[in-house]
Amino acid sequence: MIFKNVCFYNELFEKEVADIEIENGRIKAIGVIEGEGRDMSGMIALPGFVDIHIHGAGGGDCSDASRESLDKVSAFLAKHGVTSFCATSMTLGHDTLINIAETVREYKGRETGAKIAGINLEGPFIAMSKKGAQNPEYVRAGSVEEFDEINSASGNIVKLITIAPEAFDSDEFIKDVSTKCSVSIGHSAADAEQAQHAFDLGARHATHLYNAMTPMTHREAGIAGTALDNEKVFCEIICDGGHVCPAVLRNTFKILGENRACVISDSMRAAGLGTGEFELGGQKVYVHEGGKYAVLEDGTIAASISNVFDEFKNLISFGVDFKTALKSCTINPAKAIGADDEIGSIATGKAADIIFADEDFKIKEVYINGTLA
Repeated sequence: MIFKNVCFYNELFEKEVADIEIENGRIKAIGVIEGEGRDMSGMIALPGFVDIHIHGAGGGDCSDASRESLDKVSAFLAKHGVTSFCATSMTLGHDTLINIAETVREYKGRETGAKIAGINLEGPFIAMSKKGAQNPEYVRAGSVEEFDEINSASGNIVKLITIAPEAFDSDEFIKDVSTKCSVSIGHSAADAEQAQHAFDLGARHATHLYNAMTPMTHREAGIAGTALDNEKVFCEIICDGGHVCPAVLRNTFKILGENRACVISDSMRAAGLGTGEFELGGQKVYVHEGGKYAVLEDGTIAASISNVFDEFKNLISFGVDFKTALKSCTINPAKAIGADDEIGSIATGKAADIIFADEDFKIKEVYINGTLA
């Protein structure tokens, strides 16, 4: 298959016009290509988006541990330009997490839409004081043994795990587990010194920056300020305009630059379903009329109901630089999970994951491994 006259953003994220040839699910060639093809003039091609922190969407939740639910999430994401995702769990019991890991392992390669890039364990080794919408019944101290059992059950596809480094004796955990996946600080009450110590030991990620963590003030950097200050750390950000306000988003992207922000949805099964009562991690959550996110019964922010493509458009409307916004939805999250050789940009040899949109960024077609979704 050859796409002709494609206006796209190349692996340097610069605009280019060329032909793109796809073969066996991969981008075979980019340039002036001989042969018949489909003229794509008038459309813009973007790399398939990558969501490394998503619990659910379209009525499905990754923690349901069912193929039916994963199908719903995968199909919903494909319609919204997300071509790869990390199935994200909640703070749950050990046996439940094992079941989730096994289900995702068996499902990977059988997706109906967006591809499984791995698993993101949001907890259970977090701080009770910063649990947010996580179920307190299952919050517990970190264990390398427990992580290894879950990772083994997944076929070693756990890509991220969120921990609160101050909540348990975490030094050996970070040093060990950071060799197997990215260790992220989140749902944590760590101060700046504790956060920096965790980063020094090998943590390289911050979970949904600003939310469920110690804030940055003018006298104490907290987790947020320490993560922003560390050039080795990727920072997830929910860009629905509710979890983090537009002014803070603008300032944050100025600090992080082009290469360190990872836009995430952190969405749950209510995404795309409108208002109502839903379930998240065994707890009731609610989406109210005009709400930008789901909340617990007591009003605590629970999860997003957005998607990364809509958040990309939000960032553009908020005044964030286009290149920075695009990289933060594609190559940066791919790098954060060590998958940038396969996904995250339009380049020869990579998976043919491409979004075709009009000039207003209305999605027209999405290709995943070269197949129309």
